[in-house]
Amino acid sequence: MPETHGAPRRRDERSQPSRQRDASGRDAPLYGALDLGTNNCRLLIARPAREGFRVVDSFSRIVRLGEGLSRTGRLDDGAMDRAYEALALCAERLARKGVDTDRLAAVATQACRAADNGAAFVERVRAGTGLSLRIIDPAEEARLSVEGCINLIDPAAEAALVIDVGGGSTEMSWLRRAGDGYETAGWMSAPLGVVTLAERHPEPADSGDDWYEAMVADMGAAITAGGIRHDDIRALFAADRAHLVGTSGAITSLAGIHLKLPRYNRDRVDGLWMTRAECEAAADRLKALGPSGRAREACIGPDRADLVLAGAAILEAIQRAWPSERVRVADRGLREGLLLQMMREARRPARRRRRRGRSRGSGKSAPSSPA
Repeated sequence: MPETHGAPRRRDERSQPSRQRDASGRDAPLYGALDLGTNNCRLLIARPAREGFRVVDSFSRIVRLGEGLSRTGRLDDGAMDRAYEALALCAERLARKGVDTDRLAAVATQACRAADNGAAFVERVRAGTGLSLRIIDPAEEARLSVEGCINLIDPAAEAALVIDVGGGSTEMSWLRRAGDGYETAGWMSAPLGVVTLAERHPEPADSGDDWYEAMVADMGAAITAGGIRHDDIRALFAADRAHLVGTSGAITSLAGIHLKLPRYNRDRVDGLWMTRAECEAAADRLKALGPSGRAREACIGPDRADLVLAGAAILEAIQRAWPSERVRVADRGLREGLLLQMMREARRPARRRRRRGRSRGSGKSAPSSPA
């Protein structure tokens, strides 16, 4: 059976009390979600709330764990050291906040999946920091990314394509309407992300349209090789009854450039609608800036200056393969999906106990709280 998704929400706790209580009046526990990707190490710590969860702490650092992986098949020593340092900081934050290990989901994606020494690095992290990273497969990565940002789909849309552009791969999930929600109709993982694509196409000194178009063509070939047709959903795209949802640092950076933000602002970027023409105009501006100009942009910085155009090229290739006039920008994804999954699992035993309490024949229902 295809999986049907609801509409979770993420709410930051910047203006909320530092302590939240669950629906039964007890102190709501803290949950942690850690995502070690090919380019970034990201952590979210949150409490359950009626509309999803409230973020109480977050951490993000560019580590480039997959640097050189496409050439050597192994994680580089310097890259592993950078990632280990970031993970040690995450472990400290989790300990300070008192997040229990049974309420922590820590995953690693493409870099550790693909590297010959990926499992050895995971063991080094476990021994040194106490963090038990689980290497997830592309199917789970795609599913979690969808769960984390599905409420950004236009309620009037009949279908959507959720794009998770990572450092080493790009996950694409096709959704179609099913009742009050959406079900996954299919997915694919293209073995190209911003790091791998940028390494395959180093920016020349006189970079121009030919260099950019070569990246677009490379990603286009990977999409074609995936063999995904979904003619019924393609017809909905052609009729403007479907749209894209893009989640990644590359796409949020593109949105920041479009908005001309003096500094990155999640509240303005997350949920932003961009037209295809606006995406192309932002990419043109990035090309015109050149590497040094991109490094000075507050929404990009030196760590992403050589990667952001690879992300724009990936989005451009997908827009050509699945034409849509609209893309919804998501500053959310896999970590949010992990949090929602854990919180949903934690609620299930309580619901079963309430059902048993109501069926005991006492004429009174067991105490319960709103779901």
